[in-house]
Amino acid sequence: MLKSANFKPSRNQLENMGVATAGSGFTEQPQVPDQLCTKCPGCGKTIFTSDMRANLWMCPSCGYHFKYPARKHLLKICDENSFEEWDTGLRSTDFLHFPGYAVKLKSARLNSRENESVISGKAAIEGEPCAIFAMDSRFMMGSMGSVVGEKITRLFERATEERLPVIGFTLSGGARMQEGTTSLMQMAKTSGAVKYHSDAGLLYITVLTNPTTGGVTASFAMEGDILLSEPGALIGFAGPRVIEQTMRQKLPKGFQSAEFLLEKGFLDGIVPRPEQRKVLAQLLRLHRKEA
Repeated sequence: MLKSANFKPSRNQLENMGVATAGSGFTEQPQVPDQLCTKCPGCGKTIFTSDMRANLWMCPSCGYHFKYPARKHLLKICDENSFEEWDTGLRSTDFLHFPGYAVKLKSARLNSRENESVISGKAAIEGEPCAIFAMDSRFMMGSMGSVVGEKITRLFERATEERLPVIGFTLSGGARMQEGTTSLMQMAKTSGAVKYHSDAGLLYITVLTNPTTGGVTASFAMEGDILLSEPGALIGFAGPRVIEQTMRQKLPKGFQSAEFLLEKGFLDGIVPRPEQRKVLAQLLRLHRKEA
């Protein structure tokens, strides 16, 4: 039977025929959820996020090191069930009533599921005891405020009392501007704690990850007895664009990369993520303080 000229198919009928309708969710191009795939900044390839996470948050094709959640990093480096977290209750507050800071702190805690941008504690690596900390980019880009400085300082003081070497994984955008001069003061405070630990004849190893910049670089990140880095990490005080605009000249290729700093003598070595546990354990054994 012929349909009348005024016949209008239903939405379901149109969708069954492959015709897009408003609000139907039907499109000509398949949609891929953002969380499913990740574009690698190193090689430009699109990779499954699950593959990246299974590969220690590295690109399976080129080895590019993505930012690694601090707690996951610690659990991979430390012996199983050996990590004992310190100072878990310390949390930043909006003591200056900086516009929007309280909301950012709440958002950072929800996003990272951490109380602060640094996790610190005591652990063992292949049986070698140490104090250890790692910074998390998901919490306000690992910025250093008063609580971060306090946790780092307490870690070095406690490590000195317990005669422990310190291993630190740094990642930061610098001092936290929402806390003003108090955040800048943490540079001197943490440096004093590192000196206290060093004067006791104890070892401090830093592993700089991408990026380590600003006040963190100008303080405890570059004060280790042994300075290591992950491949391709950006390391510096001011960013390359700021330096170029200030100096009004083009910077060398790869300026402030880990490879550039190693060539100029600012680093002792570059260690890919899969090798870090073995290398750190070996260094701890070589510098072990016998009772």
